Amino acid sequence: MPPEAQEKIEELQELQETAQQVAEQKEQAQSALNESKTALDALEDVNEDAGMYREIGEVLVETDYESAYDDLEDKVDSLEVRVEQLTKQEERVEEQFDDLQSELQQMLQGGAGGGGPMGPGGPGAGGA
Repeated sequence: MPPEAQEKIEELQELQETAQQVAEQKEQAQSALNESKTALDALEDVNEDAGMYREIGEVLVETDYESAYDDLEDKVDSLEVRVEQLTKQEERVEEQFDDLQSELQQMLQGGAGGGGPMGPGGPGAGGA
């Protein structure tokens, strides 16, 4: 196997690992987003005068309805942005993976048969 092909295989493996990491991050962000949306929906059904507490680390601290609602809204907004960013990153990694895989296939097919199909480049087009 040519060294260039081996390099492409290593790049594919790295991209696959990156894709898995991005997918895991996206899944975690999506889960947190779903949780926060559920909490926000539940909060809409709560009386605004009800005693409210928010968790800060291991401690519950008293808060008011408006602060709790605003904080949850902000969290939902930022998680939506995070999920969108991760989705775009996931798409870019998949596109890079597909491109690299195609390059590798062409390299292996071209190297084994002494050249690929005679297309618009034809013989003697190697310098352009």
